[in-house]
Amino acid sequence: MAPRRRRRRPWYRTRAYRLTRTALLTVVLVTVGVRCTGDDKPTVPYGPDGQDTVAAAGPDTEVAGEPDVEVSREPDVEVSRGPGAEVTRGPGAEVTRGPGADVSRGPDAEVTRGPGADVSRGPAPSARPTPTRRPPLRPLPRSRPTSFRIPSLGIDAPITGLGLIRGRELATPPVDKPKLVGWYQGGPTPGEPGTAIAVGHRDTRSGPAVFAALAQVKPGKVIEAGRADGRTAVYTVDRVKVFDKEGFPDKEVYGPARRPELRVITCGGLFKWRTGYTSNVVVFAHLTRTREPRPPKSTTAR
Repeated sequence: MAPRRRRRRPWYRTRAYRLTRTALLTVVLVTVGVRCTGDDKPTVPYGPDGQDTVAAAGPDTEVAGEPDVEVSREPDVEVSRGPGAEVTRGPGAEVTRGPGADVSRGPDAEVTRGPGADVSRGPAPSARPTPTRRPPLRPLPRSRPTSFRIPSLGIDAPITGLGLIRGRELATPPVDKPKLVGWYQGGPTPGEPGTAIAVGHRDTRSGPAVFAALAQVKPGKVIEAGRADGRTAVYTVDRVKVFDKEGFPDKEVYGPARRPELRVITCGGLFKWRTGYTSNVVVFAHLTRTREPRPPKSTTAR
């Protein structure tokens, strides 16, 4: 009987193939086991340029992954969290949470939690000084008025005393003296508490009078009334109004006041030959300061 011829084994049944397969399986199992038992640190994604988009945060550090972020791993370097945000990792560094927010980790640091918000961890800032209040303005005692000035209108006129006509109507300065200002003698003198009244003509047959431009005075301008004792009462204009003579508000214009106030009155509105002007211009002002008389100049003998 002829000897049996052995067949050649296939390559996948050879010993070399089995040893190689066993070695590969062992390597795979070891690799998988190491990955399963490794650290739970998150995988760091990379941007288009190969730079980290999230930095490894230290203790008590919040990390917000935002696009277009630069991260540096070296110490004492600047790390950017987002547009316009700067983060420094070194000692005494400044850390920014969001746009325009500054957070410092060192001692006496300033910490900002949101845009534009300042939270200081260091010593408390010094308190702001409280503004000092001016003492109330003291009214002046009674003294006869002598002069009347409105610097913004170029008015500088003498004063004459006026009374009431028929017990109810206020008299006016003489028509032949159009540059004269009348002051109601029955009311307060300049700087006294209450409502003082000054009147004057707008024009006469001879031309414009002392209060021709009274309606043009602006709120905030001053009116100065000189006194016989040398002092000057300075009033500030509050408002200017025009009232029809038929419905003139007596209480609003002539009513009593606790502080020193002034009403300056002249004619206004339309002019009619039979009845005159149809309205009155009234300036409302109140006392804001007083000026003491100037000391006399000393004369030295030569």
